[in-house]
Amino acid sequence: MLELRKDIFADERDDNLKEVGKPTQRQDMLGHVTATSTFFNDHKLQGMLHLKVLRSPHSHSRIRRIDASEAERHPGVRRVIRGADVPRNLNTLLSLINFGKDDEPTLAVDKVRYKGEPIVAVVAESPRAAFEALATIRVDYDPLPAVFDVEDAMKPGAPVVNETYPQNTFTYHDLYDHQKLRFGDVERGFAQADHILEQRYQMSPIEHAPTETNGSIAAPDTNGRYVVYTSTQALFFSLDTCAKILDVPSNKLHFVGGTVGGGFGGKVDTVTEPLAILGAMLTGRPVRYLIWRDEEMQYCAPRGAERIWIKDGVSRDGHILARKFRCIFDSGAYTRLSSYAVVKCAAHLPGPYTIPSVHADVYCVFTNRVPATAMRGFGVTAVDFAIECQMDKLAHLVGMDPMEFRILNAYRDGDMKAHRREAKNTALIECVQVAAEKANWRIGEQYKRMSSRRDGGGARTAIPAAPRESSAAARPAAAQQRTTYDRPQPSPEPARVPTPPPPAPAPAATTHGATRFSSVFGRRR
Repeated sequence: MLELRKDIFADERDDNLKEVGKPTQRQDMLGHVTATSTFFNDHKLQGMLHLKVLRSPHSHSRIRRIDASEAERHPGVRRVIRGADVPRNLNTLLSLINFGKDDEPTLAVDKVRYKGEPIVAVVAESPRAAFEALATIRVDYDPLPAVFDVEDAMKPGAPVVNETYPQNTFTYHDLYDHQKLRFGDVERGFAQADHILEQRYQMSPIEHAPTETNGSIAAPDTNGRYVVYTSTQALFFSLDTCAKILDVPSNKLHFVGGTVGGGFGGKVDTVTEPLAILGAMLTGRPVRYLIWRDEEMQYCAPRGAERIWIKDGVSRDGHILARKFRCIFDSGAYTRLSSYAVVKCAAHLPGPYTIPSVHADVYCVFTNRVPATAMRGFGVTAVDFAIECQMDKLAHLVGMDPMEFRILNAYRDGDMKAHRREAKNTALIECVQVAAEKANWRIGEQYKRMSSRRDGGGARTAIPAAPRESSAAARPAAAQQRTTYDRPQPSPEPARVPTPPPPAPAPAATTHGATRFSSVFGRRR
């Protein structure tokens, strides 16, 4: 188990959390209202060059040939960068915590998998010179069938979007094509229910639309180092990602994060920094890579679109007896953070309600759409929307007030969650009671008297048995990095039998110049 040592940060934080209703001033407020906050693009460096990328006009196509000879001769062009120039062209964002396989190129080489995927970068004296040079590059494409719907992508014979995951589904723990949750027997619960409600919910991709678009400036520094001014929301995450892609020690990179001009999750993908740094390495001059507004809206990663099915069995007195849940996350062409969103989604189910039987399957599926990424509670926000819509419909179905229906089914302290963890510090009942009071929404006296601290536990702590399932549904997959969420436990000593000589040790992984400590795993790695 991980231990949270609050005493270490006692002089840095106040856990009293008594700020509501007080005129507390934000640390960055003065800079904002006086127009003195420093953004990455406020840095004007002498001799700065400008980087722009050529993007694919196709959603799915082989690249037969790239002719950039005219661009290389274009006035003002200082360097043309291709995928072969990137030291480690393949990457996946969560590889820093050993989660997933490298599947996304910085610059496409042999194939493009979504419309707008970067293929070639041009570094020039001005944005105009860069754009003019891009217009002279000739790419021969061989268009391929594309798939844009998650259910179509999961069908046998569907076009393979991402060869790293040939079944078009992300692979968990080397073997499984989805995250699943089993608690009790939902079919028995449905048989006992007086009402069954099954609904489908479809979300749309959402662009973050920050006032400041993605961008960064990289410049050579002393002693072979590079300083990077960036709009990233994840400074050290971006630093380590760049160190991996460019195959340099992390202490060769100095990242400077200023004020982020709007992010909302859309500036964690480390899109511009690797190419800006590589441009500075290849030219010896500062390089700015600023994504323009049209690129931001069309080709930068949005919130992913989820498709959700919920089937509920409810008794006539309003108790939910069983919930079956299926969700498919549209990851787009590459993994980015969607695989993690699926984990968050599965961990959140079935919502803040005590339900005796729960069955859930959650998939991360690849399509020929723009890769999806984080946005405001991604993995949970859309699921909560679907669950709460379902709760309103269930309340109407059994003829109950929707507030009272939620109070009746809410977690109480001591209840057993579907993840086999005891519910603690629950407060949904009190939240609903206060919301009803503030909104002048009348609820019955018996619901006003209910409490999250009473009537939980006891029989509600039991862990019901779930029917055994065949493992045939799991799709075998190639070897994959595995994420360990807890500290490894010592395995029992095996019986003493003759063993063959140990294999030769694998090459040491890049440490980027320093021993790193993982707050996730609680150990140095």
